[in-house]
Amino acid sequence: MDLSHHLYGIGLPGPRREGPVEAMGFKAGNLARMAAIGLPVPQAFVLGTPLCQAFSADAKAFRPTLRKLLESQIERLEAACGLEFGAGRKPLLVSVRSGAPVSMPGMMDTILDVGLTDATLRGLLRMTGNPRLVWDSYRRLIQQYAEVVHHLPSAPFRQALTQCMAETAAQRPQELDFRALTRLTRSYLEIFEGLSGAPFPQDPVEQLHRATEAVFESWMSPRAIEYRRMRRIDMQMGTAVTVQRMVFGNAGGTSGAGVGFSRDPATGEKQLYLDFRFNSQGEDVVSGQHSAPDTARLAATLPHVQARLESMAEILEREFGDVQEFEFTVQDGVLYLLQTRSAKRTPWAALRIAVEQVNAGVWSPARALGVLGEVDLQGLARSSIADASAHPVLARATPAGLGVAVGVIALDPAEACAHAEAGRDCILVREDTSTDDLSGIAAAKGILTARGGRTAHAAVVARQLGKACLVGCAELSIDLPRRSLTIGGKALHAGDLITLDSASGHIYAGAVPVLTESPDAWLTQVATWFSQATTAS
Repeated sequence: MDLSHHLYGIGLPGPRREGPVEAMGFKAGNLARMAAIGLPVPQAFVLGTPLCQAFSADAKAFRPTLRKLLESQIERLEAACGLEFGAGRKPLLVSVRSGAPVSMPGMMDTILDVGLTDATLRGLLRMTGNPRLVWDSYRRLIQQYAEVVHHLPSAPFRQALTQCMAETAAQRPQELDFRALTRLTRSYLEIFEGLSGAPFPQDPVEQLHRATEAVFESWMSPRAIEYRRMRRIDMQMGTAVTVQRMVFGNAGGTSGAGVGFSRDPATGEKQLYLDFRFNSQGEDVVSGQHSAPDTARLAATLPHVQARLESMAEILEREFGDVQEFEFTVQDGVLYLLQTRSAKRTPWAALRIAVEQVNAGVWSPARALGVLGEVDLQGLARSSIADASAHPVLARATPAGLGVAVGVIALDPAEACAHAEAGRDCILVREDTSTDDLSGIAAAKGILTARGGRTAHAAVVARQLGKACLVGCAELSIDLPRRSLTIGGKALHAGDLITLDSASGHIYAGAVPVLTESPDAWLTQVATWFSQATTAS
């Protein structure tokens, strides 16, 4: 069976550039549209969803075909980039990303820096003159490859990183110099071999092949299956795989990675909503394992990048006709777009955006009603603290949702689901903002985490579900074995009541009285649209 017609290119030589979203995938289709209107998108090739279906049907039989397809397409990518995959002088490194025909944020896997080996790192060093970038990228690849391809635990790698930071008195991984990163990477190689029973692969083509298979396999990961069940998404469609030239947000002080929304996805307000980390790769922002502390510094340090982001947010919203969530990387002061999609938003924000888009003449009432089809308009309300000054604040975190949540503390997804089944409101309290916690996020009334940013994939999903969500609480410490925690120095236990306020970011002990606000004016306007639609029919 000839599967070559399910291959697509973005910025590559050859006549075929785009395909239907059902085959090319949602992410790659939007990348192609952005490239077509002149936005800065790194070159890529795409393996369409039928290849995922063929792999799922008989992986062993499909492997030789997949390898040939990858080898032929990497040559096209080399020609477009002027780099060579696996070369010792000007090596091409790639990211291997999932992309289903519908948006599934963070539910499938990605591997960055594929193609980096003991041999090619010397070529990357000669090409960039940046030893810190080279060793930081290599240690990232080893850990991601271990976790995604071999399903090895992350804890040993995290422990090695923590120890390295302690030895060098570094507060953040970005503070490690290339000597420390060299030692850390060598320890990662030893950890990998110890856990997997084999050395880290030094054949770039093998890395690419295994990474692609792992992304195909992630279509059937537990979190992806649960998300499709929740969103009533077809289980059979499969995911496309986008193999894209790497751009490096971890290249130094004028580089970084971020996520932006063209409007506030919690309130619907028309303003740029941005998270950014200097000297980092995209996974640092979206994984939920780190905060995004550099958003305010971006405008001061790289004002031309900030201005370009603001203009591109407007361009993307016009091009795609909806509020956009986009991922981007800055390498040495140069901005690249890596993804855009219609933004996941709270029900409150969905209503406000729909009303404002109709009033601005951008959407028709019929389209607005379609967008609001899954929103429970009758039950739509926003909660707030009745008298915030009357209640002592335990701590503050970064708001990533809307409204107030009151509930008992649950320290894992299973506990949150048990509370929900028993009819008890609960707050899921976790170290990280992780999509692995999807079932608990869905069951809880609110989410509180010690780490993570407001645009991490799990925070995006929580916001879409209308949850109160606070992330990156530096004053939160969790002791899972003892089923206890401290917030702002106060000792609490699983089952204790707390209150989260997504407006202020404040956390309170116990149940704090709550006020409820209904968007009556907006609902009246929507009722008029329904009436007009009924009359017209």
